[in-house]
Amino acid sequence: MDNTGYTTITRQSGLMREMQVVANNIANAATTGFREEGVIFSEYVMAIRDGPSLSMGQGNVGKTNYLQGTLAQTGGTFDFAVEGDGYFLIETPQGERLTRNGAFSPNADGDLVTMDGFRVLDAGGAPVFIPPGVGSIAVSSDGTLSADGNLVGQLGLVEPTEPLNMIREDGVMFRADDGYEPAENARVLQGFVENSNVNAVSQLARMIEVQRAYEMGQSFLESEDKRVRSALEILTK
Repeated sequence: MDNTGYTTITRQSGLMREMQVVANNIANAATTGFREEGVIFSEYVMAIRDGPSLSMGQGNVGKTNYLQGTLAQTGGTFDFAVEGDGYFLIETPQGERLTRNGAFSPNADGDLVTMDGFRVLDAGGAPVFIPPGVGSIAVSSDGTLSADGNLVGQLGLVEPTEPLNMIREDGVMFRADDGYEPAENARVLQGFVENSNVNAVSQLARMIEVQRAYEMGQSFLESEDKRVRSALEILTK
């Protein structure tokens, strides 16, 4: 295969990766706390002796959109949303994680957990416990929890020290290897959850653009293949 073919194939590979990312965004447009993802294309340029350089593009870098999604009122006692730059602190088998998905509930042991069963932590890294049999639960803007008027704990509201270095795990859960600190400019709202920040309309439009670009590349590869076959047939006659 010549350089033109290799260049086009790398482009096709990047477009396929972007199509997968866009499709995943659309599929999670209704997922609480989901963060839209994009693809950054990188360029590789190789100098060729006594000839023009060869440039190839590849979509190999993920980019997360951290803009806040709209807040939806649910009225749920254990539904919480973060307004501003902040994340809830979660305990997982792999370690502490950050999330904006605040649809919580108490488990059988009284620990406040996510929909996946991961325990919600306070600012000190301890599980948030909800006493059994309480009549009402209230939360203040700083995440302080009260049960029947008595203080029972505080939701861990943090922000990463290096936001751009966070590692995305599943769209709603992030790893902050550089550490985190208390979120000073964020507040908690009870009875609300944060919707996905995916703009479904723009993502559908982007999907059409990527599909057309991929089809053009495929058409070019087929034309190039026919050209090479014709040249070979002429040379072998």
